[in-house]
Amino acid sequence: MKSLYIYGASGHGLVVADIAKACGYDEIIFIDDGENKHPSFEEIKNNTEIPIALGVGVNAVRKKLFKKIEEAGFAIATLIHPSAIVSDNVMIGKGSVVMPGVVINTHSTVGKGAIINTASVIEHENTIGDFAHISPGVALAGNVSIGDLTHIGIGSSIIQGVTVGSACLIGAGSVVIRSIEDNKLCYGNPCKVIKELD
Repeated sequence: MKSLYIYGASGHGLVVADIAKACGYDEIIFIDDGENKHPSFEEIKNNTEIPIALGVGVNAVRKKLFKKIEEAGFAIATLIHPSAIVSDNVMIGKGSVVMPGVVINTHSTVGKGAIINTASVIEHENTIGDFAHISPGVALAGNVSIGDLTHIGIGSSIIQGVTVGSACLIGAGSVVIRSIEDNKLCYGNPCKVIKELD
């Protein structure tokens, strides 16, 4: 039997569980520090022979959990749904999840702990940072760079050659036509900086 812990039992964790099943895991065990019906990390932390997948959608929380899991000696699972189209020379970091219908084209790189969500398109030579989240239906043209911990909102589009900095939040449906510095909240068509994030 191929077993997997999923850290986080919310809606995102449930989707990760479906992907894990499609990847051949037949025993899924949720762990969640906030819900009594699932074991906590403390309760399973000596059972390091079972890998852990990240089932939390919030970027900063996912980064914190990744560090805790790794320091405890667990393997961190990378999950790629069988329906995703991923070029042979794409690099995908440990602990990332690639969801159904995704396309990741040639010479792109996805960092560790990232989420490439349902039906998003990552064109050639893109760089997605650690613990970033590319929401469902996002389209990134070629040579786009997305910083660590940045969240690109559902249905957004980013034209070729644009850099979006670290820890940014790009609102749903935005059209990004120029580069954005770190720690910015932006949205609109064309996408504009609304405010600095803490």
